[in-house]
Formats: sequence, C-alpha cells, structure tokens
Amino acid sequence: MVRIATRENAYTMAELAELDITPENVTALLDDTHRGWLCEDADQIVGFAMGNKTNGEMWVIAILPSHEKRGVGRQLITMLEDWLWSEGWDDIWLTTSEDTALRAYGFYLACGWKDREIRDGLRYMHKQKPDEYSRAAGE
Repeated sequence: MVRIATRENAYTMAELAELDITPENVTALLDDTHRGWLCEDADQIVGFAMGNKTNGEMWVIAILPSHEKRGVGRQLITMLEDWLWSEGWDDIWLTTSEDTALRAYGFYLACGWKDREIRDGLRYMHKQKPDEYSRAAGE
C-alpha cells in the first residue's frame, strides 16, 4: 500500500476512507474520469500517480521512501502531465500542503509547477502546457 507508506502526507486506510477514497471508489473513478500509472520494481508497486481529465487536476502522486530520488516520481508526473495535455488542458493544477519545507513542494517546483494560491489550508499549484508539447503534437 504505497499511499499509506509515503514519507510525507501519509494517510491511514481509515483516514482515506473518511475522505471517501476506497478501493471501490478509486476503481469507479478509473473507469470514468481518472487515469493512473504504476511503477513496479521486482513485482512490487513502488509508486503511482492519478489525474482527473474532467478538471485537469493531478489528483495524487505517491512514491515509497525506498524509491525516492530514483526518477520514479519524475517519470510518473511526466506521464500524467502528458495525458492531461492530450485531454485538451492548457493549464493543469494540484493541491499540496502549505508547508514549503516538505519535499513534495520542492519536487513540484523542480518539475515546473508554480504557486497559484493558498486557500482553505491548501497550496494550489499549476502548470501551463509547454510550447514544445504543442509543437510536438502538431498544434
């Protein structure tokens, strides 16, 4: 269970259930509005990312501590961003902690995400579709 084993922003299964994030609900989202990617190492899931095509949100990215700083997160976020661009979004977004000392914040900045606002205890970040993607897609 990658999501409950992350170094930062970890949730218990009970906390996820309180947020209505259950295996059944996530499966339903993947069947409808969301898409996800997994990274495996030796038949073990070590990271995953999911996005929402209806609103352009990078919904979640989680990596096991044992696989941090190995490029897993960068590959997952790139696949997710490319998918959201292909779904027609020119500006995509995510929410994260207000705490800029967390590694996730530095990771998002390094991946080209920018602060948009802080609201209701969350930091909203966004990223605009790069010009090179538009050229590569023939737009």
